[in-house]
Amino acid sequence: MAPAQLPQELYLNRELSWIRFNQRVLAQALNPRTPLLEQAKFSAIFSNNLDEFFMVRVASLQSQLHAGVRALSEDGLTPRQQLDQIRRQLEPLLQQQQDHYRGSLKTNLAEQGILLLDYEQLSRKQKDWANSYFQTSVFPVLTPLAVDPAHPFPFISNLSLNIAVTIRDPNTRQRQFARIKIPQKNLPRFVSIPPELHGGRTPQPLFMGLPLEQLVAFNLQRLFPGMLIEGHHFFRVTRDADLELRELEADDLMQALEQGLRKRRMGGEVVRLEVADEMPQELVEQLMRGMEVDDFDVFRINGPLGLDDLMGLLAIEAPQLKDAPFRGRTPLQLRTTQSSQLEDGSLQYQDFESIFRVIRRGDVLLHHPFDLFTTSVEEFINQAADDPHVLAIKMTLYRVSKQSPIIAALIRAAENGKQVMTLVELKARFDEDNNIQWARQLERAGVHVVYGVLGLKTHTKITLVVRREQDKLQGYCHIGTGNYNSKTSSLYTDLGILSCNDELVNDLVDLFNYLTGFSKQQHFRRLLVAPVTLRRRMQELIQREIDNARAGRPAAIKAKMNALVDPSIIALLYEASQAGVSIDLVVRGMCSLRPGVEGISDNIRVISVIGRLLEHSRLFWFANAGEPDLFIGSADWMPRNLDRRVEAVVPVLEPSLCIQLEWLMQLYLDDQQAWLMQPDGTYVVRNPEAEGPLAQRELMELWSLKNAPGEAPARLASNPGVAATAVTCDPAALDPTTTGQTDPADQPVG
Repeated sequence: MAPAQLPQELYLNRELSWIRFNQRVLAQALNPRTPLLEQAKFSAIFSNNLDEFFMVRVASLQSQLHAGVRALSEDGLTPRQQLDQIRRQLEPLLQQQQDHYRGSLKTNLAEQGILLLDYEQLSRKQKDWANSYFQTSVFPVLTPLAVDPAHPFPFISNLSLNIAVTIRDPNTRQRQFARIKIPQKNLPRFVSIPPELHGGRTPQPLFMGLPLEQLVAFNLQRLFPGMLIEGHHFFRVTRDADLELRELEADDLMQALEQGLRKRRMGGEVVRLEVADEMPQELVEQLMRGMEVDDFDVFRINGPLGLDDLMGLLAIEAPQLKDAPFRGRTPLQLRTTQSSQLEDGSLQYQDFESIFRVIRRGDVLLHHPFDLFTTSVEEFINQAADDPHVLAIKMTLYRVSKQSPIIAALIRAAENGKQVMTLVELKARFDEDNNIQWARQLERAGVHVVYGVLGLKTHTKITLVVRREQDKLQGYCHIGTGNYNSKTSSLYTDLGILSCNDELVNDLVDLFNYLTGFSKQQHFRRLLVAPVTLRRRMQELIQREIDNARAGRPAAIKAKMNALVDPSIIALLYEASQAGVSIDLVVRGMCSLRPGVEGISDNIRVISVIGRLLEHSRLFWFANAGEPDLFIGSADWMPRNLDRRVEAVVPVLEPSLCIQLEWLMQLYLDDQQAWLMQPDGTYVVRNPEAEGPLAQRELMELWSLKNAPGEAPARLASNPGVAATAVTCDPAALDPTTTGQTDPADQPVG
């Protein structure tokens, strides 16, 4: 299918769309209904997102500008025009963030017993303690760097917080400049003052802290004894951190990547210089000369720099100022499969069944974090590692947690004599170093490790387990939307399927051969695989809805994803809208499509759900004239996912699971606090005062209900299809003798 042409005016700039996404993140911080420490968290996320945006996206635009690239973006903007608009849209957001921190967050936290004090607000005893702490715990790690003919302008590391100090020699009256790096990566950004020095406040404060940079600033005389300190001002630097990797020219990908990482740690060109608003222009210009920064790249900030460190406040013991704790539960189908419960005696030997037996009865749909990752995906890998009938495990790893039970299970499997193959994607941005370490550890344990396909990132979330059963080999698989990461599995919403469907299993066999060998596989039975079949099949599915609408048959598309920026897909969706296809999209982040444009996209609605959990699942539904097709997988509708990455999207085949996912999609579409996208690319909250239904809260409440096995919750009962599925999830209701899949070798595993 030839790519559809998209007029420039119908494409929203992806960089500006991303800024609007981050604006929605900031709105969570500014919302007075958000618990106070969660406000701090969202403000920190806003800052962290912005850092990465400058390190990668802005850095790329600046590189294009400096290289004289004249190519226009899809919406017809030059790199300079994009940079101008980025700055114009960012400046009011930065001011909002600072106004909120200084005028609302600090005040409200103080009322709740969390005091973030300036040095000058400390009592005499508190200052004495702080100065002593500085002498013993801070002073030894500081390195003042002078700037003069004998000391060239120092290298300023990426994302570092610094003090520019102006000094005068009392003898010569010569004015000098020095730089001090604040060690906020090694020490807490907010220095905690001991409770005994809280000054007898009633009630006793929960926390009293002093910004580390202020502690250093008010002790500068100790760093420059005998000199006159004329002034100090804070600044922060962001550098180009995009990793240029010429892998086709590399003899050893890991070695080439390590060299690239060393260059990144040093940092590329400065792409942003943040300075305190009150910094004299003369000093700003000195910094600009020293770092070869243009005036355009300087941001004056009216408040503290580096608010990503607000994330540290979440460690304060103040549950009343945070979201109520939420922990998912073991999926009902898997409650009798937990090896740990067998070991601790809470599950009797005769009641235990292997996870493989459960999967043979039917596909298992997982929805994290509501379904626990530990008792589903990790249990699947752990049982595969320990089961004597398992011969091989193959899986892909994109982002893995620091302390990974998955890695431990794979190592144990190799030690148990199983054939274990892992594709570790070394090029996962900002996780490269972590993945290199895991790859080496796996290799030392005897795991076969590959690093992906040349020229592509492997972004799939797939696992294949091969098990000997009754003199034949049976495959089991997990295919999901999220990473095999224990940490993010509790913070991100993701979907996955456990299955032993023969067509899916054989597709994974072919896909792993494609990843590890010299295969040029061009056909898959069920899986949609990028860059081989995914784009073509997605375009075919949209085109089928267009044909059905024109023929008077039911036609609709519902999709949930992280980003929608692919021009060809957008052009096809416009065509579908004009043909009468009803299109509902849940897009968390960037969306370059204009919904609701008269005569163009009247039938397209786009919402964004930003909440406590990061929406990460991808779900695609096509009406197909009344016989819907439904898919989940790792790919967004972006050129990189469709053309430059290895992705896997799997059809959901079992009707009961399709019903659950249709209900889930509708729950998101009905979210009363979702952001509604307007034709010009702006967003408005559907119902700011609404209490419900709110998708994430509704899901948390449903999964928290302590129903007896097989008892449908009242709210699920109001959705007949979902209720029916919930009832049949009770393992006791499923008679293994009726499946024709009994396995005499099926035994509990340790």
